[in-house]
Amino acid sequence: MKKNHFLTTLLLLTFQLFYSQTFTLKSNDLGGQSTKKQEFNGFGCEGENTSPQLNWENAPTGTKSFAITMYDPDAPTGSGFWHWIVFNIPNNINEIVTNAGNINSNLMPKGAIQSTTDYGIKGFGGPCPPKEHGIHQYIITIYALKTDKLQLDANTNPAIVGFYLWQNTIEKASIVTYYKRN
Repeated sequence: MKKNHFLTTLLLLTFQLFYSQTFTLKSNDLGGQSTKKQEFNGFGCEGENTSPQLNWENAPTGTKSFAITMYDPDAPTGSGFWHWIVFNIPNNINEIVTNAGNINSNLMPKGAIQSTTDYGIKGFGGPCPPKEHGIHQYIITIYALKTDKLQLDANTNPAIVGFYLWQNTIEKASIVTYYKRN
């Protein structure tokens, strides 16, 4: 009986240790659904277009920089829709404050680059699904990268940035939020 109790305790501690060390993305601004605060202002939408606060923990060993993307796989484009692309975030950063996606706010960490989205703008472009198109999911992902800089600039399109992310990702973590317009 004591042996079983010891093994159960050991298993629970191992489980807790493993899960407390995973690369994790969180947000104080987002719940399960985006709001008018995040909704894009344009393309027929009238939201505030405020990027969410994001923070992450337990970056993997060897992380030299981070990148963030926000992607809508439900967009009626045949290829989804990229709403936010940020890269070259220094490895000593673990939080992006609310509205850092506004390129005029100067709230993004020094050296970080916000490149062109599928809206054709730089910086954050919030949710704006077509009216009566149903619920869209928005996947916000933090990438831990094995390089300190992607040799790209703010005019690089999302597909090219995605290719470089794919080549350099050690680990990634995501938050999914949903939004629909009636």
